Amino acid sequence: MSIKVMIPTALRHYVGNQESVLLQGGTVGEVVKRLAESYQALERHLFNEQGKIRNFVNIYLNEEDIRYLKNVETPVKEGDTITIVPAIAGGVTQLERSTQKSSAAELTQEEIRRYGRHLIMPEIGLAGQKKLKAAKVLLVGAGGLGSPLSLYLAAAGIGRIGLVDYDLVDYSNLQRQIIYSVRDVNRPKLEAAKDRILEINPNVQVDTYETRLTSENAMEIVRDYDVVIDGTDNFPTRYLVNDACVLLGKPNVYGSIFRFEGQVSVFDSKRGPCYRCLYPEPPPPGLVPSCAEGGVLGVLPGVIGTLQATEAIKLILGKGESLVGRLLLFDALKMDFRELRLQKDPNCPICGKNPTIKTLIDYEAFCGLGRGGVDTVSEENEITVTELKSAMDRGAHVNLIDVREPHEYEICRIEGSRLIPVGEMSNRVNEFNLTDEYVFQCHTGVRSGWAVNFLRQLGFKKVKNLKGGIDAWAMEIDPTMSRY
Repeated sequence: MSIKVMIPTALRHYVGNQESVLLQGGTVGEVVKRLAESYQALERHLFNEQGKIRNFVNIYLNEEDIRYLKNVETPVKEGDTITIVPAIAGGVTQLERSTQKSSAAELTQEEIRRYGRHLIMPEIGLAGQKKLKAAKVLLVGAGGLGSPLSLYLAAAGIGRIGLVDYDLVDYSNLQRQIIYSVRDVNRPKLEAAKDRILEINPNVQVDTYETRLTSENAMEIVRDYDVVIDGTDNFPTRYLVNDACVLLGKPNVYGSIFRFEGQVSVFDSKRGPCYRCLYPEPPPPGLVPSCAEGGVLGVLPGVIGTLQATEAIKLILGKGESLVGRLLLFDALKMDFRELRLQKDPNCPICGKNPTIKTLIDYEAFCGLGRGGVDTVSEENEITVTELKSAMDRGAHVNLIDVREPHEYEICRIEGSRLIPVGEMSNRVNEFNLTDEYVFQCHTGVRSGWAVNFLRQLGFKKVKNLKGGIDAWAMEIDPTMSRY
């Protein structure tokens, strides 16, 4: 009996870049175990040291989460599909906040003309447009997802939009962050985004928070908004946004993107699960690359971001069925949408029956990125690009290992480097000598940092991570090198 197992993009390089595999087994646990046995590099990503499915990996049988069936003992039959959903990132919902006090938000004649196509829709009408004008929406992140979100929410007539970001516009942003143009490169993102929003709709109040969202400022920033939209690209901020929304009772419109795939949901702990119910803990640093490390199809943020904007507008209007309790998966390569059911975890540490998290925590440490995190590369195990260049100029023999993918290696490389993709590392350990010295590098230092820690756990002591990766090399050592 063959069971189809769907492999997410983040893990496909461990299975020869296959999107699905056929395996035998009578239960979900047997099938997943055979998957790990067939592709041994997957084992540490799927199972913990006790041999149990990791908390940041969800397993679905068809559309059901096995945690709410018989877990790994859930029987399978011919034609079933098992879907692995690692962290990357129903019913009508009424907002009992200022958006419902639509009488306080009157429309001018200019606004009536502007929103005419909304006003003639019975689901929106004059009352609904007033709700949109009275609404306050916070966007955490002004990047790939934040761009379409900002543009469409402003055009729709959201009265107040808050933006949280602290980055500058880079050339690499222009491939997908459509709110920016060439003239905005090196400008603060919030400054450029605000100008563009007001060009689209001068009636919108735009509040900018040019800061990193932290445990110290999140509650104060989030408190004054009706809906929060997660457009982040890292796990610490994603858990921070979730926890702040749960503690303040705010709906959190979630979206995540990676290469050709995206996820969308609405987490509202008053009516359904939160993000922690789906992913109780984050994956180890380096397992799931960011867009900077793994890439993203330029139009994908437009698809996912507009879906998030749609969900936010529905929440404000109190119309339709929101994605509360549902996870929408999108695969651009197959142009396929799939929906999985989510359930509230009664043991969730923040929204469960007996919550243990009652205040915001240290999210860097929680995600293994803070001081003492298990996958943090210590300073003594790092080497700067300047130090590496000096060693090479002295004629020192350097075993430089590039752990990027072959298609990245074609774009640019440091002369003399040897390519061993990070997904092949565990199967090629025999190619390294305990007595030799090695320097590992990737795009920005994330994947190579994982490789260094992986080898150190196996007893290799003379391994170092190139701080900042080949991107730092291009900026500081070789300005003629292509950057991406």
